[in-house]
Parts: sequence; structure tokens; C-alpha cells
Amino acid sequence: MKKIGFIGLGYLGKTIAGRLISQGEELVIWNRTIEKGRGMPAELVDCPKQVAQRSDVIFLNLFDSAAVRAVLTGGGGLFDADVAGKLVIDTTTNHFSDVLGFHELCSKKGCRYLEAPVLGSVIPASQGNLVILVSGETAAYERARPYLEKIGKTIFYLREPALANKMKLVNNLVLGTFMAVIAEATVLGERSGAAKETVLDILSAGAGNSGVMNAKKERILNEDFSTHFSAALIYKDLHYIQDLARTLRMPLFTGAVT
Repeated sequence: MKKIGFIGLGYLGKTIAGRLISQGEELVIWNRTIEKGRGMPAELVDCPKQVAQRSDVIFLNLFDSAAVRAVLTGGGGLFDADVAGKLVIDTTTNHFSDVLGFHELCSKKGCRYLEAPVLGSVIPASQGNLVILVSGETAAYERARPYLEKIGKTIFYLREPALANKMKLVNNLVLGTFMAVIAEATVLGERSGAAKETVLDILSAGAGNSGVMNAKKERILNEDFSTHFSAALIYKDLHYIQDLARTLRMPLFTGAVT
């Protein structure tokens, strides 16, 4: 069985890689800090080029578009190998303008590029319950689909390049602002005299009822602040969101405050 390539072992990337392994896939992996890959039942290599040499389907889960560009075109990058006929599945949340360039770069190299940013963090990733937004050629999507179905429960195929990342940013506008509101409302309720659990129960039964609340309620109660989605990532995404809004000449007042 041909191994699947996987590049990027942050909180989410490592969990997605682990999910693929649990579903019977053999992986060849690379991460900038290779220590994150030690102990995983997968082949560790020294650079992205070696990932491309050992696999035909390559997942990316990286911090931002600059990291994706470096993995594709940097020294020892994927494009230092012969990537003709290969498929790159990029689950990174990218800048909507950069991702158009990635489609073009891969096309010139003879490989297919598929945007596949995901909705959900570590827990749904470990359970194969991510929501996946996909843009790219239909043939690339059909080729990727068996792998995507191992990590996600719902897939939206949007086809048009960059649309998947734009919709991911739209979702993260809601995520970022709503998490900030939950935090403020919880503290406001406590200082008004209610117990934290009571505040969260009221919000859950009322206007705060949502997937975000369901995912975070117990962690807020237990003061579990372990990282599932870093502040640096949502900060990056909120800036990408403002860039998108500016191109559309649309002010985002709540997003700007967040």
C-alpha cells in the first residue's frame, strides 16, 4: 500500500495524522520540529521533498500561507521532487489570495491542489467528525474523497478556487467573536451574583446555545485552558478575515473589535 504524506504536526495536524493512521493508512511525515513526530507509528523524513518522493497523496496542515509556500517552493520543498501526477490536500486555513497562487503553482508542476480547510478542533478530529470545505478540480476531489471521509463527517464541495478558504474565514469570524462573547458574558454573569455553572446553563438554554458552547462549556467550568486552537491561529484568521472584508468594501465592526 502506498503511503500517504503528511506535513504539519501542530495540535490539529498531529490529531488528523493520528486519525488517518487509526483508519489503516500508512503515513510518511515531516514537521519543522521533528520531535513532534517521534513516537508516532509512521515514517519520519528529513524534508518535504522526501515526503513527495515516498507518496502520491500529500496532506498539509500548516500555520499559515507563508508556511505552505515554504513547504511547496522552499529548499528541500515538495517542488524539489518530481510531483507530476501527485495530489496535495491542503487543510491549512489560508489567505484567500495566496491560495489562488497555490492552485496555479501546483498546476504548473503537473500536480493537483485541493483546498480542504476544516471546521472543528482536536476532539472532533480524533473522532473523524470534522467538517471539511473543499475547493478544486472535481477529479482531484473525487481522488481525495476516500481520505477526507476518514477524517470528516460532513464535506462541502464548493469547487471554485479560494471559496473554501473564504467560507472557512466566514466560519471563524463567528467562532472568534462568539468565543469572546461567551467569555465576557460568563464573567459578567458571575460578577452579577450567579454561579458560573448557572450562568452557563442559562446561556446554553438561551441565546448562547450553539456548537461552540457545547464544545467549551465543561472546559470553562473546569477552568481547562489547554490549547485546542491557539490564540495565535485565531489572531491570524481574524486578520485574514479583515483583508477579505476590505476587498469586498464591507466593514466588520464586531470582527474588528474582536
